[in-house]
Amino acid sequence: MPRLSEVIAALDALWPPERAEGWDTVGTVCGDPDAEIDRVLFAVDPVHEIADEALELGARLIVTHHPLYLRGTTTVAADTFKGRVVHTLIKHDIALHVAHTNADTADPGVSDALAGALDLRVTGPLVPDPTDPAGRRGLGRICELDHPETLADFAARAAARLPATAQGIRLAGDPEALVRTVAVSGGSGDSLFDAVRAAGVDAFLTADLRHHPASEAVQHSPLGLVDAAHWATEWPWCEQAAAQLDALSDRHGWDLRVHVSKQVTDPWTTHHSSGAPN
Repeated sequence: MPRLSEVIAALDALWPPERAEGWDTVGTVCGDPDAEIDRVLFAVDPVHEIADEALELGARLIVTHHPLYLRGTTTVAADTFKGRVVHTLIKHDIALHVAHTNADTADPGVSDALAGALDLRVTGPLVPDPTDPAGRRGLGRICELDHPETLADFAARAAARLPATAQGIRLAGDPEALVRTVAVSGGSGDSLFDAVRAAGVDAFLTADLRHHPASEAVQHSPLGLVDAAHWATEWPWCEQAAAQLDALSDRHGWDLRVHVSKQVTDPWTTHHSSGAPN
């Protein structure tokens, strides 16, 4: 069995930590570098439900997309929910490793997995990484559909192919407008509207669209907006990343057992359509 340090080195080659944004916190949160790893669990969020799942599986390493401590901390006391996660992991010799914005811009990255889940053809990054001479890395992806479809049908495609959440899919724009090209960005994407407009695509699928940026976007142009749950747009990366680690395990003869959590850790649990009585 490989040691944790060997597995982490392989993961860092896929998602180099130096490519993370300066505000981000990626890398190994806890774990003994010399511990032997035989089972790995991938998930979006490092919440206690995922720690419990790893314990039930016998996983010795959890890889999550979201950081446990994004803004730092002064305590890991077990009476805080994050501290309780740390205590559980250390007590049961389970390591935690995070690949966040370094996985967003990777080739393949989070938005490639999102495009793949929607059966879209990627033509390039939405915001290219200037340090990549091949022009494949970067934030978001520009995609093409095999055949044009209405914005309503494209939103229905997203609803059918992304994991189910309480939010579901929201749509802004003309439902009957034809969509041929799409920009996608896993996670919160309303900071990317300038790049999306510059790309000249027909629609933009992302998550966490706020009122004012979305309102301005649809007033600015006929761009269609498809807003999914944050967790749902990033979960496909877990399957992609697990397949990448599986391939590395086979190459190195590690015989790792790699799992993807199917627990919905999106914080929203119920949705009610609003409407005042007539």
